[in-house]
Formats: sequence, structure tokens, C-alpha cells
Amino acid sequence: MQLYYHPISSNARRVLLAAEHLGIRLDLVEVNLMNEADRRRLAEVNDNNKIPVLVDDGFVLWESCAIMQYLADSQPGQTVYPTDPLARADVNRWMFWACQHFAPAIGVICWQRLWKKMVTGEDADANEVARGTSELARAAAVLDKHLATRRWLVWDGVTLADYAVAAPLMYRERARLPLDDYPHLLAWCERVQALPAWRNTEAVW
Repeated sequence: MQLYYHPISSNARRVLLAAEHLGIRLDLVEVNLMNEADRRRLAEVNDNNKIPVLVDDGFVLWESCAIMQYLADSQPGQTVYPTDPLARADVNRWMFWACQHFAPAIGVICWQRLWKKMVTGEDADANEVARGTSELARAAAVLDKHLATRRWLVWDGVTLADYAVAAPLMYRERARLPLDDYPHLLAWCERVQALPAWRNTEAVW
């Protein structure tokens, strides 16, 4: 299986975390979105022109959480993506939440503080940073409350939900994400980051 990715993409990191946890070896195809030739190559497999993209024997799959679920379902006996309908719905709920609420809020801050100057030459917009901070505060409060009585997001062990939600926290220090007021979130983040899958997918910046 080929994975079109970039090592500092948090969406790609989600897939790498799942693959590492499941023991799946992927043929990694690095894509530099700043490079025109790489963008053309990516467009051949994803009309959205975004990473990650999985290519498995002619089957092309994009969207990070869909790829995570596909990888898990390919491994009989895995426990990271439960087969019980209720448990699976709970995992799916947090994966969708990560994509719709948590990651986009972090993305606003990361764009302004990490990528904007590099891509456009412009400085961060304080109003946009404030907007991202406000959106992140709402999402982080939900996550912190949920984790007040739990070690992991769903049931009693690590699932795809933990990896999907945690992946954008790879930018926490570099983007100076304002998360110090959420102790349960931070304790959970430390637990995720102590896992072998996290340690083995660390990118060199």
C-alpha cells in the first residue's frame, strides 16, 4: 500500500499512527505541496489535491479518518477500531468531531503562526489568531470535560479516536497552542505521546 503524505502534516500523521499501531508497513510517497511537480503528481490520485491519499492495489482512498478505518478493518483481531456497533459509533463520533471542530480550530492558529509567512510572506493576523483561539477554547473545554474521568477517549483502551484527535497536537509547542487551562486534556495528550506509535512516527522538523 502506498501513502501519499508529508511528515509534518497532522492529517497524514493520523494515518501513520494507525498504521504503526496496527503493524502495517506503508510505502511512503512524500509530497511537497510547495512543489508544482509534486502537486501535479498528487492531483493524479486526489482531485482535492490534498494529503494523505492511500493507494491499495488500484483502490484510491482519501480522507485521513477513512484511511484509518480502512487500515483497521484490514487487520483481523485488531482492537483499535471496535466491531461492536455501539463502541464503533463512539469511536466514529470522536473521529468526526476531530475533523469538524478540534483540528480546524488548531488549523487556524497553525496557519497564522507556522505556515502563513512561509507561503504568502505575510505576518500573522491577530484577529485570526484570536478567532482560532476562541474556537479552540470551546473544543478543548469539551475534550477536557470528557477526559476528566477517563484515561482514553472511548472505553478502556486506545482506539482510532485517540489518534485522530491527538494528531494535530503535534503542533502544540511550535504553534504555541493555548491549552494550559485544560489539565485532563494535557494528561491524556501525554499518555498518547508516550505510546510507541506516537514515538515511532515523530517527524524531524
